[in-house]
Amino acid sequence: MDIFLKSCRNELKELDILVTVFIPLSPPQGNAEGSPGFHVVLGNEACDLDSMVSALAYAYFLSKTLDSGKVPLPVLNIPRQEFPLRTDNAFLLRESGLSQDDLVFRDEVDLGSLHRAGRLDLTLVDHNVLPSSDCDLEEAVLEVIDHHLLERKPSPSCPVTVETVGSCTTLVAERIIQKAPEVLDQQVAQLLYGTIVLDCVNMAPEAGKVTPKDSQYAGLLETHFPNLPPRGVLFQSLQNAKFDVSGLTTEQMLLKDMKVASEGDLKLAVSVIYMTLEAFLQRQSLQQELCEFCHKHSYNLVVAMTISFNDNKEPFRQLAVYSSSTLYRGEMSQALEQARRPSLSLSPMSSPYSDIRAYLQGNTLASRKKVLPIIKDFLRDRERREVHCGTLEESYEVPQQRAYTEDAGIEEDSYFPPTPMNSLVEGCPLDNGLPKISAEALTEKFSKMASEEENAGGL
Repeated sequence: MDIFLKSCRNELKELDILVTVFIPLSPPQGNAEGSPGFHVVLGNEACDLDSMVSALAYAYFLSKTLDSGKVPLPVLNIPRQEFPLRTDNAFLLRESGLSQDDLVFRDEVDLGSLHRAGRLDLTLVDHNVLPSSDCDLEEAVLEVIDHHLLERKPSPSCPVTVETVGSCTTLVAERIIQKAPEVLDQQVAQLLYGTIVLDCVNMAPEAGKVTPKDSQYAGLLETHFPNLPPRGVLFQSLQNAKFDVSGLTTEQMLLKDMKVASEGDLKLAVSVIYMTLEAFLQRQSLQQELCEFCHKHSYNLVVAMTISFNDNKEPFRQLAVYSSSTLYRGEMSQALEQARRPSLSLSPMSSPYSDIRAYLQGNTLASRKKVLPIIKDFLRDRERREVHCGTLEESYEVPQQRAYTEDAGIEEDSYFPPTPMNSLVEGCPLDNGLPKISAEALTEKFSKMASEEENAGGL
C-alpha cells in the first residue's frame, strides 16, 4: 500500500497536476495531455476513518485489477490542513506503517479540470450522491459503494452497491476477498479491520451498529491475518484517538467530523462532537464562535450531535440546534422533535443561550447516518413549500402575513430588502449595530395589519 500511495503522488507530480496551492488547471498542464487519465476513488466530505480507508483500500484493489489504462487514485475529500483533526485516521495510518505525506487531498488535485479534459473516472465510496458543489462531476461517476440510505437515481451506466452494514469498509473487504483475495496483505488488512471494529463499536450488538456481514468479514480478516492487533486493544486505542479533542477550537471541533446538507437558500452543518453537550455548552465564547463559524462558512444552521459513553461503556447521545435565526432554529428543531423514522426521543435540556436548543437524545442507536435523512427530508419539504408559495405569489398578491403561517416555510426576511446572512437575528455578535427584528415582532405586526384590513373591509 505504501508503495502504491507514493507512486500515485509521483504520477501527479510528473504530470504537473498535483498542486500545493490549489490552482484550477484547464486544460491540464505538462504531460497530462498524453495521459489516459485517472480513476479517482472519492470518499465523503466528512473524511472519517471509514471514508478514508474505503478510498485507500478500493483504489489499491483497482490498481491490481483495473485494465482501463487510467491510474487509480484515492483522494481524501478534505483540504490537507484539516487532516490533523482526524486523530483516529492519523493513528491508524501510523499503526499501519503509512505516512500522511503520501496521501492526496481534495485541495491538491483539480477534479473539475480532469473531468472537462475527459480524463476522469470516479468511484464514490461511503456516500452515494455528490454534493451540489460537485454536481459537475456527476457524468464521471462510474460506480458507487456505500452503506447509507440510497438517494441516487438508478442508472445502467453506474453500478451501485448499497447495503446498510455498520461500515463501508466491510463492503470493500467483501469486494476484495471475493474478486482478488491476493491483494490483501497485513497492511491493507489492518486498515480494513481497524475501521470495521471502530465503526461497529467493538462488534458489540447492544451498540446497534454491527450486522452479520460486518462480523463475517472482521472474522475472516482475523483468521487470515492472525498477527492483527487484539480486537479490544485496537478498538480502545482508536476510540481514545477519536475522542481526543484537547486543544481544539470550537471551529476545529465542528470540522473534525462534519457533513453538510443544503437545499435552496438553507445550508447547514451536521457535526459530531466528541464530548457531552454540557461540556460543549460551557466552552468560553461559544455563542460568538458559533456565529463566526456560520458566517465564515455560509451556514444558516448547525446541528451538533454529541456522543460520549457512560460508566458501562454504553453510548450517550445529546443534540443541539444552533441558528441566529428564530425561524430556521424553530423549523429544524420541530422537524427533529417530530421525526418518526426513526424517532429520536428528544427531551429538552436547559441551554444558556437563546439561539441554541439543547436535547437529550433518548434513542441512542440513532447515529448521524440515521439523522441525516430526517434533515434532508426536512430541507426538501421546506423547499417544495417555498416553491409552491412562490408560484402563488406570481399569480396573485398574497397577504404578507401568509409568510408566517405554519405551512408557508418562508424565511424571516422574505419581504424585506436583501441583508447579510443571519442579520435578522437575536444576539449574533457579528450583527452589532444592525437593527434586531425578531420573527415574533414581525408576526405581531403583520397580524395587526391583517386585522386592520379585515376591519376596513367590513365597513
